[in-house]
Amino acid sequence: MKRVPKGFPSNFMWGGAVAANQLEGAYDLDGKGLCLADINEFQKDLPIEKRSNGEITRSYIEEALQSNDKNFPKRRGIDFYHTYPEDLKMLAELGLKTFRTSINWARIYPNGDDRQPNEKGLEFYDKLFDEIIKNGMEPMITISHYEMPLHLTTAYKGWYSRETIEFFVKYCKTVFDRYAGKVKYWIIVNQINLIGHESFNHLGVAEDTVDDLRSAKYQAVHHEMVACARATKYAHEKYPEMQIGMMLCGGPEYAASCKSEDVLATLKHNQMEYFFADVLLRGYYPGYAYRFFEDWNIKLTFEDSDEEDLKNTADFFSFSYYYTQICSKESYEKGNEAYRNKELPANPWGWTIDPIGLRILLNEFYDRYQKPIYITENGVGYYDEVENGEIHDSYRVDYLRAHIEQMKEAIRDGVDLRGYYAWGPIDIISCSSCEMSKRYGFIYVDYDDYGNGTGKRIKKDSYAWMKKVIASGGEDLA
Repeated sequence: MKRVPKGFPSNFMWGGAVAANQLEGAYDLDGKGLCLADINEFQKDLPIEKRSNGEITRSYIEEALQSNDKNFPKRRGIDFYHTYPEDLKMLAELGLKTFRTSINWARIYPNGDDRQPNEKGLEFYDKLFDEIIKNGMEPMITISHYEMPLHLTTAYKGWYSRETIEFFVKYCKTVFDRYAGKVKYWIIVNQINLIGHESFNHLGVAEDTVDDLRSAKYQAVHHEMVACARATKYAHEKYPEMQIGMMLCGGPEYAASCKSEDVLATLKHNQMEYFFADVLLRGYYPGYAYRFFEDWNIKLTFEDSDEEDLKNTADFFSFSYYYTQICSKESYEKGNEAYRNKELPANPWGWTIDPIGLRILLNEFYDRYQKPIYITENGVGYYDEVENGEIHDSYRVDYLRAHIEQMKEAIRDGVDLRGYYAWGPIDIISCSSCEMSKRYGFIYVDYDDYGNGTGKRIKKDSYAWMKKVIASGGEDLA
């Protein structure tokens, strides 16, 4: 009889994850074009729990582009474009075995539909990936992480326009060819199921350019999945050593009660969160999706070749995990919505803290796909205070300890968990709210929400704790 694993495997990939648009800065250097994330801004006048980038209109984009505001574009980053050698050295000293970041699409193809890539952009990522490897870390690279060139929204309709498939596949081929000797692990699209929350960041569809936004989102993500499958086919045929992954934003959502109606509504809700992985890992649209489209009057158009393209499936499954929510018959009928679980504690932004939910989700996903799994984002945002040059973030240590304990339990359950990437191991600008003060990192970066500060890097207490965890192979969590 096979023995139950006692802990993390010796080759477990302990890592950290970031996104280009949240840390690089240098939005206008070396030929880079504007990307979707560049026009987002810190919404200081909104209540803290409502600071997120949802739908965006074409008129908002036009006003932003014509603005004389000295703070535009808003996505300043932490100047990683210039500081990456020093920052990567600090992360290597933490003990990270792997580092996940993204390529900013608009650095490579500034308009998205350019005939030739921007060589300066390609050269930057050559240097960045070389530096990651030099520091003993395995790169895991995301190809699309809210960095679609803005021109593809203003001249087309983002992913809603079928032309974007060819633009994106060309971009994927460019980076596969350029970095084949440096990058083995790829995630094509970050959190592909986020088409409600942050749908503009993801899909580039301005809400006032389509008649039926819900249908447009599913049409857009259909085009995106076809593009992912075509890119996967190219990678598999030309570079068989490459590992191609797909990524969800994880849940799970719990039923609000044991009433059958609530349980069924939660099943339907979760199915349509897992739908994207079902397509990209199984290679076809599941029956429940067609029922969902019929029930919600969602209209999709398929080309004759799409079903064949989608048979080119990913090699591994990855997901982010931050919080769980509640679903009921009523919330589902409002628009397939979910809401906060008041039984659980939360951070200041209302994101619940549910370590056991991570174990549940790991088991569900492995049962469903039987593919290697990587947790490619996990962490908690908090306000950090500097006290005499130090940051005492025991709350972050408590959060991480509890989640790592549940990862170990999931491995003992038989889950093939290969890696864990703490989100924002160095402080970066929040994706959802554009705040710098919503901090996740083991390393503090001295900038505020308006870009003021010295940029100085300071190791937090959690840095020393995580270094000990990694050195012990996940055994010493004290």
